[in-house]
Amino acid sequence: MDLLVNQFWALTITGLAIGAVYALVALGYTLVYGVLRLINFAHSEVFMWGSFAAVWVLMGVGATNASGMGVVGLLVLGFAAAMAASGLIAIGLEFFAYRPLRKRNSPPLIALISAIGASFVLSEAMGLRDKPFAALGLEGLQEYVGRPRENLPLPRLIDAKPVFAVFNYNVTNVDILVIVSALVMMVVLDQFMRRSRLGRGIRAVAQDPEAAALMGVNRDRVIRITFLIGGIMAGGAAMLYLLKIGVTRYNAGFILGVKAFTAAVLGGIGNLRGALLGGFVLGVAENYGSAIFGTEWKDVVAFVLLIVILLFRPTGLLGESLGKARA
Repeated sequence: MDLLVNQFWALTITGLAIGAVYALVALGYTLVYGVLRLINFAHSEVFMWGSFAAVWVLMGVGATNASGMGVVGLLVLGFAAAMAASGLIAIGLEFFAYRPLRKRNSPPLIALISAIGASFVLSEAMGLRDKPFAALGLEGLQEYVGRPRENLPLPRLIDAKPVFAVFNYNVTNVDILVIVSALVMMVVLDQFMRRSRLGRGIRAVAQDPEAAALMGVNRDRVIRITFLIGGIMAGGAAMLYLLKIGVTRYNAGFILGVKAFTAAVLGGIGNLRGALLGGFVLGVAENYGSAIFGTEWKDVVAFVLLIVILLFRPTGLLGESLGKARA
C-alpha cells in the first residue's frame, strides 16, 4: 500500500499508457462483435503481425538515432506499416476463416473454433518464420527472420525524456505520444462511425442485418470494412506498444489480446467508447493492483476486476451496443 501511495501518479500515468494500447486492440473485438455477434479471438495475432511489420520496415530503412523531422517521418512510416499489415491480415482472416462459415450459416461455436485455430496458425507461422527462408537459401534475411522465438527489438527512435512533472512523476514524451495518439485515433473512429455513410452502414447491420439489407446495405462489404477498421486500429496499437515496451515476439498478442478482450467486456462489448474506457480502467487497475499485491498478481487483479464488473453490471460500464449507438 505504501508503494501505491508514494508512486500513485507514476502508476496512474503508466497505467493509462498501457491502457491506451488495450483500448485500441479492444476496438477490434467490439466492432466484430457488434456486427457479427462473435468474438474474433485471432484479433490478438492481427496486432502481433502489425508489430513485426513496423519493426521490419523501420529496420529496412535503417531507422536509428534520427532527430527532428526525421523522427516524425519514421514514426509515420512505422504507423503506416503496422496499420497496413494488420489491416491486410484482418481482411485475410475474414476471407479464409469466417466468410466460408458464414456462407454455410454455421453456428457461432464453429466460428469461435475457427478463430482460435486461426490464432494459433498466425502465431506459429511467425514463430517458425525462419524455416521457409532457410529452405530457400535466403541467408541474407537472417536479420529479419532469424531467432524467431526470441524478442525482436524496435530500432531506437525516441529517447524517453521528461516533459513536465505531475507531483512526483515526470511525464515523458513517450507517455504523451501513446496516450494522445490513442485518443486521437479513438475520436477519429468514433466520428467516422457516427457521421460517415459507411459508419452508418456498419451500425445499421449491427442493429438489424435484414432491415439493412432491405435498405440496400451490402452486408458482406460492411463486414469486410469492419474487419479492416479493426485491423487498422490494432496496427496503431502495435506501434504504440512498441514505443512503450520496445520489443515484440511471436506470442506477444496472446496475453495482450486477452487483456484487450477483458477491456472490451469491461467497457461494454459492442460499445466503441466503452472499449476506450475499459482499456484505461484496466491499465490503471493493473498497476494499482501490482503495487498493492505485487507484480506477480497483476494479471489476477485484471481478471478479478472483470468478474466483479460482470457480477454487478453484466453489460459492462457503459453497456450500449454498437447498433443502438446514438447518431
